[in-house]
Parts: sequence; C-alpha cells; structure tokens
Amino acid sequence: MSTIKNHVQLIGNIGQEPTITNLESGKKVARFSIATNEYYKDSKGEKQTDTNWHTVVAWGKTAEIVEKYVVKGKEVGVTGKLKTRTYTTDDGNQRYVTEVVADEILLLGSKGDN
Repeated sequence: MSTIKNHVQLIGNIGQEPTITNLESGKKVARFSIATNEYYKDSKGEKQTDTNWHTVVAWGKTAEIVEKYVVKGKEVGVTGKLKTRTYTTDDGNQRYVTEVVADEILLLGSKGDN
C-alpha cells in the first residue's frame, strides 16, 4: 500500500520545449509543463474542455530521455510524486510551488509525431 502514497499519473501534451540544466555535479535536470484536458457537457449540453497545467521536473536518466525525445506538443505519460517547495520573492513575499517529480516518462503517439 505504501507504493500508492503520493503517487501521480498524468497523460497530457507538452506545453513548451523542455528546459535542460546541467548541474556542476554532472547531473541533469529537465523542466517542462504538460497540459491535461477534461471534457464535460455544460447545462446547455455543449461540450466543454477544462485544461490544467502541471510543472514536471525530471532528474538523471529520465532527464536525458526528455532531452532526446520530448518536444512541444508531444503526448506523454508521466508517473511520479508531488513535491511542494517554497521561496521568497525579491519583495519579501513567500511563494509555494507544487511540481511533479517524474520517476518515469512514457512517450505516446506514433513514431511519426513530431
């Protein structure tokens, strides 16, 4: 049962080209956003789309896969966990950021996509 604690699975489309950072330690980190869509019918029976954006962070070998194969618009599956961190802005306000720390990236769609 402990494997489903803080476990996230998302399928969505990449919103922008991933940002790859090479750290001094030699480790790689990739950051990107994905959009997930939910569809429903409103009170008039018209189809509506609700889009949510998620920030994803990938480390090490997973970041290398992102660097090689993930491009804007590509459909991907992501599994990982939620991580919330805080920081203070230049004007002294504290901000909270929740990100998905990816354990695994699954490339979806056909080979010819992007």
